[in-house]
Amino acid sequence: MTGPTRAAEAARLDALEKSGWGLPFRLVQPRNLAFWVYALGVGGGALAMVRYFGPGAHFYRPALTGGVVLFGLYLVPWLLLLRHHNRYTAQPGSLLAAAFAWGGLAATFWIALPANTALLEIWAKAGGTEFAQDWAAGLTAPINEEFAKALGLVLLIGLAPRLVRSAYDGFIIGAFVGLGFQVFEDVLYVYNGATQTFGVGQLGASVQIFLIRGVSGIVSHALFSAIFCAGLMWVLGRTPGERDVPRGVLTMLAAMVFHFAWDDMGGLSGGIGVLAALLPFVIAVVELVALFSVLRHAARQEQAWIRAVLEPEVELGVLDRPLLDAVSGLRRDRRKYGKQVHSRRKARHLLEAAADLARELARGRGQETGGVLHARAELVRLRG
Repeated sequence: MTGPTRAAEAARLDALEKSGWGLPFRLVQPRNLAFWVYALGVGGGALAMVRYFGPGAHFYRPALTGGVVLFGLYLVPWLLLLRHHNRYTAQPGSLLAAAFAWGGLAATFWIALPANTALLEIWAKAGGTEFAQDWAAGLTAPINEEFAKALGLVLLIGLAPRLVRSAYDGFIIGAFVGLGFQVFEDVLYVYNGATQTFGVGQLGASVQIFLIRGVSGIVSHALFSAIFCAGLMWVLGRTPGERDVPRGVLTMLAAMVFHFAWDDMGGLSGGIGVLAALLPFVIAVVELVALFSVLRHAARQEQAWIRAVLEPEVELGVLDRPLLDAVSGLRRDRRKYGKQVHSRRKARHLLEAAADLARELARGRGQETGGVLHARAELVRLRG
């Protein structure tokens, strides 16, 4: 077993420096203006939420309780899915929680709710009731809501400039901001549905809205914001060589077009029954194809970083090339590795152990800490 070359060690340190992987996140920064804007947004959103729900909270308690419980449970598989995708130079949980809070409170109640109300009234006055019914939502929400959610990403850049660097960071953080917006907005829909029926059948209405919004939520705000924020990071180009303004602008516009299409499906279908029935599925397929395309392109920088972090371990003989390709690759690379070792279970354990070693190296900033030695020994043991 030979030691790693100086070039590999230097590339590892460079990757850790550029990615910021392993650094802690600190939200409370009294000397940072971004913290005060964030606090104002989240605090203002929380106050606006209390004012919105407060007057009818007692009478519509069954609807509110049902909405909170149902969409709280709905949140669990989303968090597991996003945890899986936060797999390369992973962002700290505290930073992702801050992103979720911005989306749920600030973007929803502090910005979008009053802004949407005002702009919807303008469209109704400018184009008439019929025009507003068909097109106002799609001409309003993609502007107000996407930029409101993206403001959370901008503030987190201000709070953690060394952590939020790549388009993939924007993708993951955007997904958490969008998920916060989505869950809080869904509870808002449950409450509004109860008020429209004057409190009749609140629990049944809550379940109905949960089923409708839950299914459509697969291609809703979390998807829009993940795409939009990845595009924003390409425009900002916070990592050397990753800036691509045309791609970033087109990606952001694509997210807004998807949002427009989803909100104005009635206008786009023209009242044709067959088209109205098929359009949601067509839009969903196009959105998912675009999502995975953005994910693959955004992940390239992260994959390069994790390869650089683990490359010295290959030279040490701790892991081999196929395992390095799998842990730094996409799903197809991990499936291919499972076939190579003839055991999906063993492949999963080896991938987890390699990822643990990479995380310990990031926490130790490339130094030989106790965590690194333990993770390395565990990986060697699993490889046999």
